[in-house]
Amino acid sequence: MHRQRREMALLLPLVLLSICCISAAVPQAESENKTILTKSGGDEPPSVLNQQQNFVPDINSVLRDISVQLAKHEVEVKHLQRQNEAQAAELVTIKTKANITEKQVEALRKDREVRQVAFSTSLLASGSGYTGPFNTDTNLIFRHVFENIGNAYNPHTGLFTAPVRGVYHFEFYIHGSGGSSQLSSAALVKNGQKICSAYENQTSSGHSASNGVTLLLEVGDVVFVRLLANSKLYDNSNNHNTFSGHMLFTM
Repeated sequence: MHRQRREMALLLPLVLLSICCISAAVPQAESENKTILTKSGGDEPPSVLNQQQNFVPDINSVLRDISVQLAKHEVEVKHLQRQNEAQAAELVTIKTKANITEKQVEALRKDREVRQVAFSTSLLASGSGYTGPFNTDTNLIFRHVFENIGNAYNPHTGLFTAPVRGVYHFEFYIHGSGGSSQLSSAALVKNGQKICSAYENQTSSGHSASNGVTLLLEVGDVVFVRLLANSKLYDNSNNHNTFSGHMLFTM
């Protein structure tokens, strides 16, 4: 397209020059004819008549050639315009396909990320000690994090929040030091609803209990462990009290 424009730009001065030459030639021919007529007393020689007759056909031939060249260039310009339009449409198609592919890759990446959800925690961040008893049911915050793939578990609140609709499995283990008044009990809770519980009361020595469940969760559902009223847990560096979960598959 740019080459054709340059050719048109070069051709235009030639056309103008031809027209100027033709315009200049006509008065010159007329002047010469008048001079010859004056010198010959009004009788025009045959050679002058032949020159006048041949002059007009030469001009017409030049104009025909110019018209043919212009027509050829016009056809080429239209052809290049159609090629440019086709290339532009093809480019739009390629860009559209590239955008679709990029979105598909991003969707697959996100889907892969949400499929990688798993966590495992223990009750105390460090040291040893008791948790409870409390007069009412109290949510437990498992502060020591072994793994938190997908960051769905919050160690500051003790809540697991489902990032995607799917099936998840949860387990929790509790431990007490033993004694006549050392009841240990806890429950797994989903959105405020008790799902299952673990209970143990052994007077002679330490005791443990556990439970687990598989749940279908919607996006934003929360799951946590709640210490039941008047219960007491003991933990140390052995990490007796744990809360774990992972996603089995999306739905």
